Amino acid sequence: MARKHHLPEEISPPDDPWQPQIAAVAARFNREYRGEKIDLPAEVTDMPIHGEYRSGALQSRLVSPFWELAQPQKNQHCLDIGCGVGFLVYPWREWGAYFHGQEVSSVAQECLQARGPQLNSKLFKGVVLGPAHQLSQAPASFDLVIATGLSCYYRCEYWQLVLGQVQRVLKPGGSFVFDILDPTQPLAENWAILETYLGAEVFLEPLATWEQVIQASGGKTAATKPAELFRLYKVHFS
Repeated sequence: MARKHHLPEEISPPDDPWQPQIAAVAARFNREYRGEKIDLPAEVTDMPIHGEYRSGALQSRLVSPFWELAQPQKNQHCLDIGCGVGFLVYPWREWGAYFHGQEVSSVAQECLQARGPQLNSKLFKGVVLGPAHQLSQAPASFDLVIATGLSCYYRCEYWQLVLGQVQRVLKPGGSFVFDILDPTQPLAENWAILETYLGAEVFLEPLATWEQVIQASGGKTAATKPAELFRLYKVHFS
């Protein structure tokens, strides 16, 4: 289906201290998008959450409806960091907004590059293969930046870099909507265990720590929305 990538070299420079974690996340989602079976120990497969994962029922419980905090508007330019195949799933044609993606999974990126123009060649503006802390787009390019299902795989220190990049590419008055894993939710610990065995470690950081990172970056939380596992944040930068 897709040509092979040497992840450590192609996603981020080898001397990037975040590269091992980035490569692990990329490999975890490449396996999932390819439909590869992963052998897990009995203590994981015996967990109820694993049954939901195998059946596909878990996915609907993990979705963060970013559009409920900031729905893309017609003719807006929107960047989705860690987009997966979201352009094929969410109603971008109804929104009429221009979709730009950035992704570390080469399988997802190549799938979208192939199918996105077929779905809507006007709205689909392409997907860059790259990590969240290395945005190559020009300053003040986007009305809205989105990043869901991503922050939990990295330490807060990494997210400080991401927020700086997001602030750079956002237009004045633009919004950043992202989600944070809420470690107080009943599902959080078991989901973190499952994800770690699937190949990408999940970090259970307190929400208060994340909020301090947002504030330190110059961001101001405009709205939040809780969900079953993640909490959405809408952030503006001064």
